[in-house]
Amino acid sequence: MRAGDEAALGALFDRHEARLFRHARRLLTSREDAKDAVTIAFFELWRKRAVVRLVDGSPLPWLLNTVSNSARNLERSGRRYRALIGRTPVAEGGRAPVASDESGVLAALKRLPAREQSVIVLTVLEGYPERATAEALGIPIGTVKSRLARAKAKLREEMTAMEASWA
Repeated sequence: MRAGDEAALGALFDRHEARLFRHARRLLTSREDAKDAVTIAFFELWRKRAVVRLVDGSPLPWLLNTVSNSARNLERSGRRYRALIGRTPVAEGGRAPVASDESGVLAALKRLPAREQSVIVLTVLEGYPERATAEALGIPIGTVKSRLARAKAKLREEMTAMEASWA
């Protein structure tokens, strides 16, 4: 694929698309946005094929991280769009559209900074070892460990607060 073989890109798509789509669906509420996030990741893989970081010969960690970034961008643009729609005048008797109210673990994950979210996604959700995560993100393993610890502490704090609100 690095040499420009489109058939190799097709083979990678066939091999990883389902897993990337499941990952995108965890991050996004819209099925169409999840498809878009996967498509964007493969376009970016093709565009940056010469510099993509491989982990054990696989672009999957890079693709997972790119899907996460694309999902964040799509979610952000969706929020801007919903805000614009919310400010649009509504005819008498009509109602403004209401965005879904996200709560729970997924919402807490989305509130993490992007750098911590990437580490959580690769290590916890996808099960990559810390070494592979460090390699995929191009950061030292110590940075992976500290971001992972910080992210877990933030998530634990949010989950504790959420459980307390149920009582």
